[in-house]
Amino acid sequence: MTRRSFLPAIAALGAAAADQTVQRKGRLKQAATRSCFGRGVSLEDAATVAARLGLKGIDLVPPDGWPILQKHGLITPMAPSGYPLTDGINRKENHARIEPITRDYIEKAAAAGFPNVIALSGNRRGLSDEEGIENCALFLRRLQPVAEDKGVTICLELLNSKVNHKDYQCDHTAWGVEVMKRVDSPRVKLLYDIYHMQIMEGDLIRTIRENIRYIGHFHTAGNPGRHEIDSTQEINYRPVAQAIVEANFAGYFAHEYSPLRDPVTSLDEAIRICDV
Repeated sequence: MTRRSFLPAIAALGAAAADQTVQRKGRLKQAATRSCFGRGVSLEDAATVAARLGLKGIDLVPPDGWPILQKHGLITPMAPSGYPLTDGINRKENHARIEPITRDYIEKAAAAGFPNVIALSGNRRGLSDEEGIENCALFLRRLQPVAEDKGVTICLELLNSKVNHKDYQCDHTAWGVEVMKRVDSPRVKLLYDIYHMQIMEGDLIRTIRENIRYIGHFHTAGNPGRHEIDSTQEINYRPVAQAIVEANFAGYFAHEYSPLRDPVTSLDEAIRICDV
């Protein structure tokens, strides 16, 4: 979708036409990543549409894009990592390199009033689960005081190692929860990616309900394919969203998929599905 076709597409949404904002129930604070807006769309144009669709922010935008979001009344609910997901915090030899990067993101997020900074375990490369868990907990405990002081939550992301991220270590909820238990901080949580955990373990609603106290953020996408969360895929997102609301989740819920159809229409549909 080109810019010429992207911006007029908002007119098809009726209430979102002109400068009006679509009114949502808002029990879930929804956001989206830039991928949801299609390829080649500028952050300025994505932010314009996000605001009109009633989203609260755009996830994983680096600090140089934050002024654009703020101009549109948006935030980045999850700040990016600044390091590759394959070489993360599960190895002690990476800690000295990653710690100042994460500290800097915490400081910048706090100054901007943004709530979360992402953390990534990295790949196993033969590392045992026990050693990986303890190394992640060691790193997060070191940053726990600054996160608590600044009021920013570090969220360790759960990803699938079956399809998209081969050998990634934090690939099951139980693994991530064990890290959370060892850190034991209200400012260290999990980023529970519904798409990834559907691939790895399923049983989404029960798992979310049982572990909601350890979850600080959600991502969505349709499975299979990582596209729209519509009737073409296997996850029934509406009851999942309902379960999250009923668990009194107060964080953000961000869509992270690559659209196959008109991105504005698809994103409006995704928001409506989860606006329980």
